[in-house]
Amino acid sequence: MFYFDNFKGKKVLKSSILEDVTAFFTTREGMPELEAISPVQTHSDHVEIVDERKEYPDTDGLILTKLNTVICLKFADCTPLIFYDPKRKIGAVTHAGWRGTAAKIGVKTIKKMVECGSAPQDIIAVIGPAIGLCCYEVSPEVRDKLLETVNDTTGLYKNRRVDLKKINARQLEEVGVEKIDICQYCTSCNNDLFYSYRKENGTTERHYALLSL
Repeated sequence: MFYFDNFKGKKVLKSSILEDVTAFFTTREGMPELEAISPVQTHSDHVEIVDERKEYPDTDGLILTKLNTVICLKFADCTPLIFYDPKRKIGAVTHAGWRGTAAKIGVKTIKKMVECGSAPQDIIAVIGPAIGLCCYEVSPEVRDKLLETVNDTTGLYKNRRVDLKKINARQLEEVGVEKIDICQYCTSCNNDLFYSYRKENGTTERHYALLSL
């Protein structure tokens, strides 16, 4: 279940299934004053583990094992994924546009968290505000590439529209993630709250998904 909260004077969106961790999605009010690690996103399926580096080029997923470190990625219609394993204190933030979703970047993030010691059934997944089935029309070729990533396509598309949030959720379910919270907000419909690349004709403004252990 999602709810709005205030963090350092900014309106943010949180999930009630994430506890014992700082994790939220920013709104059009902007990012709170924080020092955060943010990768250079390129719609890739590349996931990195945060270490002593300050820069992460060509990276659309960051895994966090260190305390007192903040990571954030930016979005404007694409699907934000926040992951957290409360048993082992491992988390991640992943950017899943249609290309990342087609490449199953969320699943790749889970697999990399498993390499760090997590188990899929212990990982909580929160899928944040993104463009919804109501507004996301794609070509038949893109639709088919997305639907090929899951075994069960029930409820994931309608004609030429697809549900990126639910496709990511279905991918995660099929690799053993059991706790998933899917945000109800469409960034295009709720453009007063979030940025939308499509609704705003290619805006360069972004909202963020943020995690700190």
